[in-house]
Amino acid sequence: MGEPVPVTEDSAVRAANWRMVLLGLLSLLGIGVLVALIVIQQTTDRERDEAIALQQHTFEVVIRANQLSGAISAAEAALGRYVVSADKTLGQQYSDQWARAGDQLTKLRQLTADNPRQQAQIVDLQKAFEARGKELNETALYSAFKRHNDAWGSYYNVRQSAARQHVETMLQRVVELERGILRDRTRAASDLIENSSFATRVLTAFGVLIVLGSVLLGWLAIAAQGERAMADAEALLERERSAELREAVAQATAQLRAEAREREQAEAQLRQIQKMEAVGQLTGGIAHDFNNMLAVVLGGLELAKRHLHSRGPDAQRHIESAMDGANRAAALTRRLLAFSRAEPLLPEGVEATTLVGGMSDLLERTLGGAISVKTQDAGNGWRIWVDRHQLENALLNLAVNARDAMEGRGRLTISTGGRTLAANEIGECTAGDYVTIAVRDTGCGMTPEVVERVFEPFFTTKPVGKGTGLGLSQIFGLVRQSGGEIGIETAPGQGTTVTLYLPRYLGEAAHATAETVVEASTSHGDRLDILVVEDDPRVLSATLGVLQELGHRATGCNDPFGVPAALARLGTVDLILTDVLMPGQTGPEMIAAMGDRLDGVAVLFVTGFTGEADADLLRGRSVLRKPFTMAALGRAIDEAVEQETRRPRAAAE
Repeated sequence: MGEPVPVTEDSAVRAANWRMVLLGLLSLLGIGVLVALIVIQQTTDRERDEAIALQQHTFEVVIRANQLSGAISAAEAALGRYVVSADKTLGQQYSDQWARAGDQLTKLRQLTADNPRQQAQIVDLQKAFEARGKELNETALYSAFKRHNDAWGSYYNVRQSAARQHVETMLQRVVELERGILRDRTRAASDLIENSSFATRVLTAFGVLIVLGSVLLGWLAIAAQGERAMADAEALLERERSAELREAVAQATAQLRAEAREREQAEAQLRQIQKMEAVGQLTGGIAHDFNNMLAVVLGGLELAKRHLHSRGPDAQRHIESAMDGANRAAALTRRLLAFSRAEPLLPEGVEATTLVGGMSDLLERTLGGAISVKTQDAGNGWRIWVDRHQLENALLNLAVNARDAMEGRGRLTISTGGRTLAANEIGECTAGDYVTIAVRDTGCGMTPEVVERVFEPFFTTKPVGKGTGLGLSQIFGLVRQSGGEIGIETAPGQGTTVTLYLPRYLGEAAHATAETVVEASTSHGDRLDILVVEDDPRVLSATLGVLQELGHRATGCNDPFGVPAALARLGTVDLILTDVLMPGQTGPEMIAAMGDRLDGVAVLFVTGFTGEADADLLRGRSVLRKPFTMAALGRAIDEAVEQETRRPRAAAE
């Protein structure tokens, strides 16, 4: 055996150098392979991103073409419904759908702006779309001009027209061309991926021999690309889900709006039913009360007629009973007008203490001797601006209600005072000074359930035939019309206190008018020449008879426009007695139109319902409400004449 060759220092150095050189070469080669892999990978990524972007563009073009086709179909369907029903709403839907189709075509043209071939197809599609639109618009015009037979015929002829076929053909060509582009792009992307994969495998195999790390790097790169592709796929899926969600939300919103409209219609029907129920209740109550009063009137007159023929002694009593029934019917009519607020108030400056004091005798006669009536004054002379007659009726109603609550025996206290209220301290009142009128009884009181309904019309706790249920609702209407509020303090077994809060009036108090004077007054000493203006011939005849019975010279006129001629014919007229509501011209309008020609002529308005007449024109003149007695008419004439005699002196001052 030979001896081993000894390793010298030079050979070790040379081997180390060769290993270093080989290591350097392998390192350089590994670096080159790594660089090549990186370059190839980046190129593949870029090309893949471009391919994915082109595929996405293709999908958008196809989707937009399908949306255009759907919009055209929706417009044609809407036109068909419009032609059949001639409903303008459906015609508007057709117009909106066709405009939406035009928007889709514009967007499709923008999407294909990078492809000249597609742009040429879009130009042809635009022409076909315009031709189709012209056909459909002509059909719609037939319906718009109500030429329904022509519209049906036109719609039948254009359903499968050449323009429609051309639109569908061009849309199909756009889609097919885009799908062809998609196939080419998909094939190119597939080839790119395949070539890239082959190069990657070769370089990877070579790199395994050079550096194990390059294999791991390549594998990680491929894994990263796979995750990216999955992320793109998931993103596309999420976009589709988002579109479906938006559509579902839109459908749910439309359904909710439809349900809201149905609910509003149901609520409107319910309100109408409630209104009709209230009207029925109101009519029944009025009919009941009026029938009772008419029964008294007719029965009394019939009995009086029998006693007059038989010369019986009770004729006068039966006539008075009939008049009492008629007066009750008139009072109910005034309550109805006050409750409905159909009659404007005629307010004046009133001192509450004086008004309550003037009603003492009336209250004592009405309530009877078993009820003690006491008045208290702490008002400091404060005045209110209110309709005197309506306020007296309101206080009388409260007193009658108190009498019934006390069962005809007890103590009634009416207190007047003044109070400064903050905003909304009592109900909905504004801040300021208020005059208070409190009516307190020692009766049975009311439960909270009754208090909640006490102001409802025709609500009453009295037995049938003992009350109309209009009293407190009338009071409520009066107080609200006068700008005030009303408060109730009550408890079962502890009596009731009803307080009226009326705004303080800083002007002077007015004198009592003719219709509020309860004392007897003497007739005017002179015979007067009176012109009566009344459109109802029966009322005119009755009024003329009463005036002649009072000793006056009365002339009738049934037309307000004939008054100037009547005045010229009569020459001298001391007083004009006129109704308020008449056909063509109201009484106040007639008097205002006469102007200075009525200087020195007294005016007396007679009315049962002022309606639409201007309440401002009534102020400053005497007003007598129908129905009236002969004595009331005499007092009203005296008041009107005295008021006219004071007028020149006031003007001179």
